[in-house]
Order: sequence, then C-alpha cells, then structure tokens
Amino acid sequence: MKTICLRCYVSGRVQGVGFRYATAEKAAGLGVRGYVRNLPDRRVEVVACGEERLVNALRDWLWQGPSMARVSEVRCESLAAQAFQDFRID
Repeated sequence: MKTICLRCYVSGRVQGVGFRYATAEKAAGLGVRGYVRNLPDRRVEVVACGEERLVNALRDWLWQGPSMARVSEVRCESLAAQAFQDFRID
C-alpha cells in the first residue's frame, strides 16, 4: 500500500455551497487525512494524505463536489508526507 499526499486547488463556484463540509465528509468516509479551507481568491485548497487509491478517489470527486458547486478546474501537486490524524475544515 503506497501512501501519498496531494495539495489540490479547486476553482469555480466552490465557496458558499457547502464544498468544505462535503469534502470533509467524503474524505472521512474514504479514510483520507488532511484538511480543506477556503482561500481569499475564492478557490478551495485541499490537502489529502493516505493510501494512493483513496487519495486519488478524493481527487476525482473534487471535480464533482456537492450538488450546488460548479467546478471549473482542479489543479493538484504532490507533497512530501504529512502527519495528519484526521481530516479537518480550516
């Protein structure tokens, strides 16, 4: 089992639509650790660490998000391993 960490920036209509809460719920369900937060430029930042296939599943889900979201772009980069105990909303 390979562990990875990704930082993803999600653009579009992603603030004010429950995106952080839905992402935290999805990540917790997958067993992915990290955090999600709103950025001042109206994007959402997601840092996700865990088993590669589960982190990739969360990354793919980011394109969908909750029903009110309209995602126009998801840009991800690899990170060095991070030590998170759970998935939180910042």
